Amino acid sequence: MTIPRRILIRRALLAAFLGIPVAFVWLGGGDWLSLENFQAHREQLLAYTQNHFGPFFILWGLLYATAVAFSLPGAALLSLITGFLFGRWLGTALIVLSASVGAVAVFAVARYLFADAARQRLETNPAAAKILAGFERDAAGYLLFVRLVPLFPFWLVNLAAAFAPVGLFTYAWTTAVGIVPGSFVFANLGRSLGEVQSLDGLLSAPVLAAFGLLGLLALLPVLLRTFGRRDVTQTGEGT
Repeated sequence: MTIPRRILIRRALLAAFLGIPVAFVWLGGGDWLSLENFQAHREQLLAYTQNHFGPFFILWGLLYATAVAFSLPGAALLSLITGFLFGRWLGTALIVLSASVGAVAVFAVARYLFADAARQRLETNPAAAKILAGFERDAAGYLLFVRLVPLFPFWLVNLAAAFAPVGLFTYAWTTAVGIVPGSFVFANLGRSLGEVQSLDGLLSAPVLAAFGLLGLLALLPVLLRTFGRRDVTQTGEGT
């Protein structure tokens, strides 16, 4: 019996979606994508970047997008290395573009494969149902908040949004806009990556202050909406 093409596509996507992260870990990808390995090869990487800037810029962007698309560990280190290799501004642009492409890919695939079954289960859970309702009321505001404040793993937000009532366009633009500040922070920090021996060395007071400012920036729209509703309510009561 011939298997329908749609089922073959779903099986291939599922195999890649689940198999590639497992293979990455099993084959020692975590050791390859480590600060120690980068420190050992940073001069070669920098020299190669300078000698083959254009092609390597594109290749590195594809590598970054692939890592995000398959939810591979090490995205933070990739962001720092991107800043180290390509500088503050080009590094930020490459992080935003690559991470957005990868995030949209995992969003689309996860929704295609799992969204129907996952949403049915979530709707039977009262707490999860409230979260889904929150997405439905203000998907853009909620997504901007979780993108601006790096409290949640990037891959987790990608998957969670796929199971919520969020449109692809809304998801794409909030991701691209929301990750700009964090991408700039990582790209800027990456410029000093060649001088440190531990990622802990990057967590200085200015860095923590920068992330604190991101949190305040994320809360600003919420505060504006809250005060706006209060003013409307008071105006209505006064008439």
